[in-house]
Amino acid sequence: MRKNYSKKYLLLCAFLMMSVMAFAQKGSIKGKVLDESNQPLPGAAVSIDGSTIGASTDANGNYTINGVNPGNYTLTARFIGYASGKQTITVGSSVITVDFSLKPDSKNLNEVVVIGYGTVKSKDITGSIATVTSKDFNQGAVTTPEQLIQGKVAGVSIISNSGAPGAGSTIRIRGGASINGSNDPLIVIDGVPISNGGIAGAANPLSLINPADIESFTVLKDASSAAIYGNRASNGVILITTKKGQSGKPVINFTAQVSAGTLPKEAPVLSAAQFRAYVNANDTTSAGKYKSLLGNASTDWQKQIYQTAISNDDNLSIAGTTGKLPYRVSLGYTDQNGILKTTSLNRYTAAVNLSPSFFKDHLKVNFNFKGTQVKQRFANEGGVISDAVDFNPTLPVYSGNSKYGGYTELLDPSTVSGLKALAPTNPVGLLYENNNTSTVTRAITSLALDYKFHFFPDLHANINASYDGSTGKGSDYIPVYAASNLDSYKDPVSGKYYSGNQSQYKQTNGNKLFEGFFSYSHDFKDIKSHVDAQVGYSFQDFKTTSFNFLSYFGDGTLNPNSAFNYPYDIQENQLT
Repeated sequence: MRKNYSKKYLLLCAFLMMSVMAFAQKGSIKGKVLDESNQPLPGAAVSIDGSTIGASTDANGNYTINGVNPGNYTLTARFIGYASGKQTITVGSSVITVDFSLKPDSKNLNEVVVIGYGTVKSKDITGSIATVTSKDFNQGAVTTPEQLIQGKVAGVSIISNSGAPGAGSTIRIRGGASINGSNDPLIVIDGVPISNGGIAGAANPLSLINPADIESFTVLKDASSAAIYGNRASNGVILITTKKGQSGKPVINFTAQVSAGTLPKEAPVLSAAQFRAYVNANDTTSAGKYKSLLGNASTDWQKQIYQTAISNDDNLSIAGTTGKLPYRVSLGYTDQNGILKTTSLNRYTAAVNLSPSFFKDHLKVNFNFKGTQVKQRFANEGGVISDAVDFNPTLPVYSGNSKYGGYTELLDPSTVSGLKALAPTNPVGLLYENNNTSTVTRAITSLALDYKFHFFPDLHANINASYDGSTGKGSDYIPVYAASNLDSYKDPVSGKYYSGNQSQYKQTNGNKLFEGFFSYSHDFKDIKSHVDAQVGYSFQDFKTTSFNFLSYFGDGTLNPNSAFNYPYDIQENQLT
């Protein structure tokens, strides 16, 4: 016995030494990032090309990258407004020092950035602004626009709401500022501020925008954005610019993407054999009360509700110039299945952009149309997932009879419904016996005119007009035999119980915008000064109409709790 223990200890020590040796073989990179005056650049990004390994510099411009496998790499340092620095390095098992001296990028400083009412050169920006263009977007399976810049902008948190198709994300710019109010940033699409109120039937309003049509994101992160959009910008502003027409011959672009989604890990629960063994070993009741509840099946309920979700995303676009008219037309189709069975999203999109110029480029016109139809099916995610964790694994999915839709349920003959009170519901039945669907359509049309006066080219007259209209409708159906809604209502007069549910909803949203303003921009080289001035008028009107419908039980009987006085409610909000 002692010899065996000695061998085990020797093997353990050998494995530990091998682990230490393997760890020690990795090297580290450290250094400084300085500007043209040898001053540190805090917040600069240093990364190894072709990988996700990197670090940011501290207040003194220092950085450290640990755990790098030996080999030859290209190391890149980046900082906004500066040209990137690259160095080819060889990493061994020790620490190497690599310093960077970055120089201002005059090209980037002259790039035009959208900031709200017009544009400005990067070198003239005084507020906190970050721009991400299509070349830097996240790649892969992207359903909603905000996923394109997830992890790309410092100070912007984008957290997925759930794994359901089209669920979208919670966006926070520099954290939340309100306890009771909304902390959502203002979203502006091609100059059209959209409402954060949401659209009935759509889990996320941004899911109605095709990510393939987006050219860039500009994030306004500080209080200066309130000078343009008022208190609506208190949580920051995200400006989304879609792709436009281009000069030259027509260019056809088609992309098709297929992806598969799987559950990374199930919640840890007892298997049927472990559950059965535990009950048999611990049921000390005289009649074997708990043993009698065991079945002969072996059911992994989590495997019953989850699936490998196959999705596809197809996009076709044509861009070019006909005569003197630059144009871009695109069509998109997204079919996304959820990891949770029965959940799905089908999206059809169309977009048109016309951007001609007249009078020797003194008048620029930008017309945009974006149309979307989204069909979704939802599930009671929380209920299904929790019931799959709690349900007895020794019971089969199906009972073998037609009661409760044929699904096995936990029974108690003493109750009216025959179901055990407070017991979990069969998660598979809960999925398939709830048909909750929606259809949402949305159209955003905008026209922007920019006229540069012939006799005074520094003075521009601008007119923006747009309309964002959407309709969301849906229905929810639960049959009379479903255990999840059994005997949900008792008639106080007859004493009769009713089950199931048939309900529907509809909502329309209208968002009108008109802006007219003059802008003046001029460089006074003699006094090394620059002047920007704007004056104008803006009017925006939001109108929401919610339609009220009667609801019924599964057998078609009117639910008395759905009585109403008015067929619809109107909410209207105007901003001037």
